[in-house]
Amino acid sequence: MATKAPATKTAAAPKAAKTATKTTATKTTAAKAAPAKAAPVKAAPAKAASVAVDKAAVEQFKASVLNHLRTTIGTSQEKASKLAWWQAVVASCNEEIFGLLTDTQKTHAKNDTRAVHYLSAEFLMGRLTVNNLTNLEKFEVAREALKELGLDINEVCEEEPDMALGNGGLGRLAACFMDSLATCNYPCVGYGIHYENGLFRQEIQSGKQFERPDSWREYGCPWEVCRPESVQNIPLGGYVETQTAPDGTKSSVWHPATVIKAVPWDIPVVGYRKSSVAILRLWESRAAESFNWDVFNAGGYVDAQAEKSLTETISKVLYPNDSTEAGKELRLTQQYFFCAASLRDILRRYNRTHHHDYSEFAKKIAIQLNDTHPTIAIPELMRLLIDEEGLSFDAAWDITSKSFNYTNHTLLPEALEKWPVYLFEKLLPRHLEIIYMINHNFLTGVVDKIWPGNNEMKAKLSVIEEGDCRKVRMANLCVITSGRVNGVAKIHSQLVKDDLFPEYAQIWKDKFCNVTNGVTPRRWLLSCNRGLAALYNEVSGKDWALNLDSCSKLKAYADKKEYQDRFMQIKYENKVALAKTIKELVGVDVDPNAMFDVQVKRLHEYKRQHLNLLYIMSLYRALLENPDMDIPSQVFIFGAKAAPAYTLAKDIIYAINAVADKVNNDLRIKGKLKVVFLPNYRVSLAEKIIPAADISEQISTAGYEASGTSNMKLSMNGALTLGTMDGANIEIVDFAGIENNFIFGLSVDEVKELKKHYNPWDYYNGNQELKAVIDWLDTDYFTPGQPGALSSIKNSLLNLGDPFLVLADFASYKEAHQRAQQMYKDKARWAKAAIINSATMGNFSSDRSIHDYARDIWNLKSQKI
Repeated sequence: MATKAPATKTAAAPKAAKTATKTTATKTTAAKAAPAKAAPVKAAPAKAASVAVDKAAVEQFKASVLNHLRTTIGTSQEKASKLAWWQAVVASCNEEIFGLLTDTQKTHAKNDTRAVHYLSAEFLMGRLTVNNLTNLEKFEVAREALKELGLDINEVCEEEPDMALGNGGLGRLAACFMDSLATCNYPCVGYGIHYENGLFRQEIQSGKQFERPDSWREYGCPWEVCRPESVQNIPLGGYVETQTAPDGTKSSVWHPATVIKAVPWDIPVVGYRKSSVAILRLWESRAAESFNWDVFNAGGYVDAQAEKSLTETISKVLYPNDSTEAGKELRLTQQYFFCAASLRDILRRYNRTHHHDYSEFAKKIAIQLNDTHPTIAIPELMRLLIDEEGLSFDAAWDITSKSFNYTNHTLLPEALEKWPVYLFEKLLPRHLEIIYMINHNFLTGVVDKIWPGNNEMKAKLSVIEEGDCRKVRMANLCVITSGRVNGVAKIHSQLVKDDLFPEYAQIWKDKFCNVTNGVTPRRWLLSCNRGLAALYNEVSGKDWALNLDSCSKLKAYADKKEYQDRFMQIKYENKVALAKTIKELVGVDVDPNAMFDVQVKRLHEYKRQHLNLLYIMSLYRALLENPDMDIPSQVFIFGAKAAPAYTLAKDIIYAINAVADKVNNDLRIKGKLKVVFLPNYRVSLAEKIIPAADISEQISTAGYEASGTSNMKLSMNGALTLGTMDGANIEIVDFAGIENNFIFGLSVDEVKELKKHYNPWDYYNGNQELKAVIDWLDTDYFTPGQPGALSSIKNSLLNLGDPFLVLADFASYKEAHQRAQQMYKDKARWAKAAIINSATMGNFSSDRSIHDYARDIWNLKSQKI
């Protein structure tokens, strides 16, 4: 933890800061005389600290934009739409970005560098324009240039759709890691799928979630470049033939039923201050023969396109619904498709220098599996080395086991993928043979030596799960193969070792390690919270975005009124901006002076949005009984998508919206409580919500959240964590202080103990307030004319056993909220806590995470471009 600055330094603020705060202090004093509900006077200290802009650079950027508007976009200044202006801005940025990319690739090729290849089913990139301008240090230049052209940069950048390439924390983490890899100059390539429609675009109709295609690149994306020279052909299906050579040796020959074309699209990822440019390579699926002329000429106009349509489905949607047989098959095909294409690309790059000599492969290539989705890459690399490169099984295994590493992101059994053996027999028969061989060697060569004759242990550790439907355990295959296995927070990594894979940890004592997740401060503070970034520029110097630890200097001023006023003024302005967004999106008026309580993350029972909902309902009941309760006004803000087949999660969304509709229109509670569900939660919306949050809801059942990253983003922007001792919350509180956050609920060990005999009915019957709120769900109070429309939530909490202990933690959760309400009344105390939370988040930069991976897992060196 960063140490506190000496007392002598604390007393003296930087000169620039002193000057800037005089006006603020005066205006804040004047604001005291205003009524309690009045907005603070808008002194704008952050804006006062604007960056001096080079006029020549502004003119150059302006000329470039106008040139691209005419020659690239093909329109004129007089009739250009905002979309055209945005495309011209991107084209201007790309002039520099692709030059930097070429320099980066030349450096790596010249030095034959070791590189990491990050395989992930998701890369939640969001929008790139503001982030790239920031990393190129051209944002202020672009803003001024567009202003001189009569345009607002924020309005222009709003034209950019979010890249719909991920779902939640897993994908956003991968995007942060790409930013940090580029910024820290580590040689790397990210590999994933070029989803046409992403997860889905969420629409809320009558309070319910409906999924619509998120066609983010319907009209193209100016940031990406197609690389037809690197197209790969991916085999699928068919059968395996055993052939015998004249010398008696046997070999397996795979005869695939079909071949899919994998087309690469490259998205450059710009490092901060133009340090280097990394590549995110995404694979689009296409038919090898996209149109059957013979069928068309015979009159089969629709059938002529059938193969094309079927093949293109592979890269159509992120996480197809696998509750159906067709969905399972598509999902496994997706995983194999992008892993096979990526490995062929890795081998192509390697062989440009090493000419099929694989003795150096493991020294030059590190492959990181981001969760179990890319596990099929393991038998695919084995297959390529054995079947196509002619290596022996043992030689291929030696290379493979030295190349792969695995990050576990979850302890939930349903998220540890298991695929039916019959699907492998149908789609990947050769890979199944290889998996059987890996498993046989492991069970006979490793398990038998440690636990001789112990068939129960063999069954538990085997890659193949026996039963009515035999399955391939992908997580087991990852652990057996990988050189290192890491969790993503200290407590999670310990649970991975102790609870999830204890026998493997006994076999390989040094295989398991921890790398706590992080988020990039460039996007999640410098780009999205420019007011706070300006304050850090004054206090910490302008290099803090490269060394987030230096932000700890602000902690020395946490008790000083002028800094408290400035910090909270910045927060207030962010809340005003979010209030405007809320009004535009859902038509609800919210007071920026209210406490903004935020829970934004994937909708899942273990994340316990329904615990939050039960508390809101209890607070609403209390306000109905006493509208003059002495509590601050509160706005509860949700953003979440539920998986299309996850019925209860969708019911929770419906319940939140039903309660919101009733609460927001009830004049009896005098506006003291508002509830907002913002539809289609995504990166660009998060960038507006997170800087405005006062409370960060991190309320997962202890032991279930691997790490969390929204907790880091929110705390970095001055929100106080209201959460359990779970995931990275524990480490955040270690740095920011438990007294500056609101911790509640059962610990990991207490959860384990309680689950042995948990009966939710005991809590229901033992707490009359809780019982009344739960029973409310059975009525039509929130769903007029539809009694029982919300009863599925009650059913899950009582009849289905409340698997995530919502009722057990309710009383403690309520008490934590009461502590937060009391602190919020004390403006100075709250401001101090908010400053300390923001100033102590240096450890949660993704730069630190990437340095840990590079040092402890990848053995990777930074390369100056």
